[in-house]
Formats: sequence, structure tokens, C-alpha cells
Amino acid sequence: MQFLESIEWPDEIELLIDHLENESAQRALTREERALVDVYETVPILESEDCLHEFWQSDVDHQRVIKSFDLVGATAIVDPLNASRWCGTRSQERGDYSETEADYLATIEEELPPGLEELVDVVMEFVEDELQ
Repeated sequence: MQFLESIEWPDEIELLIDHLENESAQRALTREERALVDVYETVPILESEDCLHEFWQSDVDHQRVIKSFDLVGATAIVDPLNASRWCGTRSQERGDYSETEADYLATIEEELPPGLEELVDVVMEFVEDELQ
């Protein structure tokens, strides 16, 4: 699944992420800061052609990332992530899915675009409420 447009993060978020990445070398990030970084770093995976399959095949801490999306208030992304959990036990190749599995995953992935479209607003509100 390939989205037409990648998320364009506001400069405020880009600068905050750069700051947090620099800070993380000197101190442990708070749970809220880590959640923001997790969300920011995971979006390119969710925007990729293999989308949820790629997420479950990646080396990220899946449970922490799901909790991070939940913490920032992006429940519209949490549900498809949880519904696709079974992808983590499948072949490394998405093409190896049965027709039923491929259809089911495509149905789950249809839920992602609306959640990704609202993600910038959700993250901005989270930053204003929790990190400033």
C-alpha cells in the first residue's frame, strides 16, 4: 500500500525531534518524548509499499511503538497495528501470504490513511499538552 503523499511534519516537530535525538545521547528521554520519537520514526514504515507487513518485519519494539501511538492519541493507527499483529509471525515476504491473508491485510490497511491524515494535528496537540 503506497500513500499518495508523505506526511509533511511542521518545522516545530522537525526541530523538536532533532533536539530530542541530540538529548537522547546525554540522557534518557521521558516516556512522552520517546513516544513522539517512536511515532515520528515509524511513519515512514507505515507509508511504505509494504506498510503493516514491513512494520511487523522491522526491528522496532512493536509493543512500545503501539503504546507510543496510543499515548499521543493516535488511536486510529493503534487499531490497525493491533489488528495486523499476526503479520509478525508470517514469512518475511509479503508475497508469501495466502490470498485470504493478503485480502485481510489490505482491508486492515484501508484504515490507515484517515489516521495518518490526522496524525500531524494529533501530534501537535500532544506536544502542546505534554511537552511544553
